[in-house]
Amino acid sequence: MDVREETFETDVIAASAERPVVVDFWADWCGPCHALAPALEQAVAERADAIALAKVDVDANPGLAQRFDIRGIPAVKAFKDGRVVSEFTGVRSPQAVADFLDELTGPSPGVRLLAELEESGEFPEILGPLAERDYERALEWLLGEVQSAEPDRRDRIRGVMVALFQELGQDDPLSERFRRRLATALY
Repeated sequence: MDVREETFETDVIAASAERPVVVDFWADWCGPCHALAPALEQAVAERADAIALAKVDVDANPGLAQRFDIRGIPAVKAFKDGRVVSEFTGVRSPQAVADFLDELTGPSPGVRLLAELEESGEFPEILGPLAERDYERALEWLLGEVQSAEPDRRDRIRGVMVALFQELGQDDPLSERFRRRLATALY
């Protein structure tokens, strides 16, 4: 579907509460945009009703291009629950596009992390908070551990925290706050 500035809130933001919406920011004059479009359209069609595809012409909708900091096209942004959860810029192979979409329909980084930690028995202190989606409590505990941990454990804690930042979204205030605190603790 073609989306305009007037319909973006309904067609993308609100709709992404029901299923992921992938937005292709493009322009008619852009050769790489025309190269990516068939692979993106086919991959979305193969996933039936699991994902919606929206197209935004950046020339006709400069406000949206500015709002989402589009600096190069094609730019593809995936929305879930009203926020960007994944993105890429430029042409990708059909397999890379398929992988990108499969990440959206599979378990979230937080769900995968919880399953991984439950299976390994690692960091039992954060299993409860993660199951309750209390990411702040989990991040606080991990941050407290990172300062006194041995190098290998520090790397693992950092990796777990980065997975939680992905779950929250890079622009989430909690991600921003703990990303800064983690950098301070590590460096």
